[in-house]
Amino acid sequence: MRDLIIAGGGPVGLAAGLYAARAGLDVEIREPRDGTIDKACGEGLMPGALSLLTDLGVDPPGHLLRGIRYVDDTHEAGALFRHGPGRGVRRTALHGSLRHAVDMAGIPVTPRPVRAVTQDTRRVLVDGDPAAYVLAADGLHSPVRRLLGLDVSTRGERRFGQRAHIATAPWSDCVEVHWSSGAEAYVTPVADDLIGIAVLSSRTGSLTEHLAGLPSLRARLADHTLVGTRGAGPLRQRSRRRVAGRVLLAGDAAGYVDALTGEGVASGLAQARAAVAAIATGHPDSYERGWRRLTWRHDLLTQALLSSTRHPAPRRHLVRAAAALPWAFDAAVNQLARPA
Repeated sequence: MRDLIIAGGGPVGLAAGLYAARAGLDVEIREPRDGTIDKACGEGLMPGALSLLTDLGVDPPGHLLRGIRYVDDTHEAGALFRHGPGRGVRRTALHGSLRHAVDMAGIPVTPRPVRAVTQDTRRVLVDGDPAAYVLAADGLHSPVRRLLGLDVSTRGERRFGQRAHIATAPWSDCVEVHWSSGAEAYVTPVADDLIGIAVLSSRTGSLTEHLAGLPSLRARLADHTLVGTRGAGPLRQRSRRRVAGRVLLAGDAAGYVDALTGEGVASGLAQARAAVAAIATGHPDSYERGWRRLTWRHDLLTQALLSSTRHPAPRRHLVRAAAALPWAFDAAVNQLARPA
């Protein structure tokens, strides 16, 4: 019987495998997708995420990020990271670096989905195979969360994300967030000759259609072709709890507010570390408290920004307000960017 089976071989699942091996646990990762895994995301690693990766001995290639800049047609506001730089990293590069570290650590990654999870007080059966614990890191629409009956329906508007790339040299060493009346576009340098363009919106439409509402950004992109478009959503997901007996949930599987503040990877890595620590000490129930401690700040700020920008008037004046109160914008950015 293994000590731990991890459902999901994305960045959070792979990081959890590394933490488990470091703790001396016999661990296996199950991931049905083969090869390097891509997904729609902003591809900006905050300083907190970079710190956690460094601690794991993982150093993905990418492009320096010095801060965040909010932009609309008439104003802009910027804040530099105080806790060290971030890095723009292709999702495939992040996954590839983590997967290499997992392979070097000798952690088995089995190309199988998790279809059935049952448990008693002594063990969990994953498709008939026994383990002392299971960690579900299987994404936004987690099959394990659904199998355990932990899904909670969400109300309100549904937001979706799209991401593509353009082959050009970056014009900034910050993540630029361009605001329009119905969407936010994230411009992230991920290499010396490549930029990621991600859009979040509750409105339907292609990525190109959303960019049409951002004339200054559209003008910069006029001579370039968007390639590799991917989508994700709906983004808002909820879970009844993060610990169900011997099964723990981490990353997007544990619940998700929105990608608006760009802290998904850092939060997921910190949750993987906390979940494995709770398992290794034999106190899995302590993870629920740890999860709340790790996520409350991010969730509170994200929800506040979402609520305020849902209405046209405050959304229209958001960047102007950030420019007028640079200390407040700087404080908010660095609250989100600092290591967990």
